[in-house]
Amino acid sequence: MDTGLHPRPHRPADTPYQPATLTRWQHAAQRAQSAQQLGQWRMAMAYQHQALALSLQLLERTPPAGHEDDCIAAAVVSHLNVADLQAEAGALADAAEVLCRAHALLLSLMADARHGAALQQAAWRHSRETHAALLRHVQAHGAQPLITQTLSLAHVVHAAGGAGHH
Repeated sequence: MDTGLHPRPHRPADTPYQPATLTRWQHAAQRAQSAQQLGQWRMAMAYQHQALALSLQLLERTPPAGHEDDCIAAAVVSHLNVADLQAEAGALADAAEVLCRAHALLLSLMADARHGAALQQAAWRHSRETHAALLRHVQAHGAQPLITQTLSLAHVVHAAGGAGHH
């Protein structure tokens, strides 16, 4: 089975740069879902990686006011989808790494006041999803040091105040 776990991004030189938008992210995620439903795992993984890259680009710059939660949700969904495909392909360590990166991203956003309260609060809300995904992964596949380390870091961030919520 060709899983496409490590697709090579390709963008022809004559393709104009298009900034990341939620609409572009949504289209990539929908194409990934369609490819997965058709059993085209390599294509599904390539589109999921594209959606993930777009979601991270949305967070690299300040998300538009009022869309902080949407941008965080896009990043979380993309990470979880990539991890699911990797787990289905038997790449459990890769899946765990993606889940940990997702949770660590949210923790870093929560801990850094430069991101603004709306983005911090969105990260805090969505961190429950990534935390639950890490616990599900451990339950299904056993403990892994990286997951244990990430969950420990989460406790430190929450104890330090995170986004001001407990």
